[in-house]
Amino acid sequence: GMRMRMEGGEEMQGAVGLRCTWGIPPPAGTQAKWVRLNVGGTVFLTTRQTLCREQKSFLCRLCQGEDLQSDRDETGAYLIDRDPTYFGPILNFLRHGKLVLDKDMAEEGVLEEAEFYNIGPLIRIIKDRLEEKNYTVTQVPPKHVYRVLQCQEEELTQMVSTMSDGWRFEQLVNIGSSYNYGNEDQTEFLCVVSKELYNSPSGLSSEPSHKAKV
Repeated sequence: GMRMRMEGGEEMQGAVGLRCTWGIPPPAGTQAKWVRLNVGGTVFLTTRQTLCREQKSFLCRLCQGEDLQSDRDETGAYLIDRDPTYFGPILNFLRHGKLVLDKDMAEEGVLEEAEFYNIGPLIRIIKDRLEEKNYTVTQVPPKHVYRVLQCQEEELTQMVSTMSDGWRFEQLVNIGSSYNYGNEDQTEFLCVVSKELYNSPSGLSSEPSHKAKV
């Protein structure tokens, strides 16, 4: 932002983030605007304002120097013994409120750091993402279609042997003899068969979403 704040002439904040004091000493107790963090050997440069976006975070408490006596390296950067790989997304989240990851960066890794630095909103975003991922990875469970066929004893073997195209034999119900011609006792059976229908991912859009309220 190109906001120019000129009250009392003590500070002019342009896009460059220069601080022009025009020879007036800064009021006692104000801290420098820029903060250096040395995360596992990689130095990040950011502002106090960015780090304090999330008031409860470790980073905010760190740069306010409240209760954390953090070691500093020879350049005065706060030393943090964490993986720098995942610190980039954390810092960028504090800068603009979005989670942006390289395609091969594991969300779990960022989640680990978000929890370490105690950045609540980011933890929630990643957990939601992971849940969504798990949902899309798991195959939509197949629907079972059942059919009940009625047949006589002598037709049974032929019918079971000619079942094709994904139909599976499930159950046979003997419904007893339904008619009687002299000695010919024909036992009737109900034959239950099932078939699995898989939803293709493309067909998903027409399906109600898993978050639909019942």
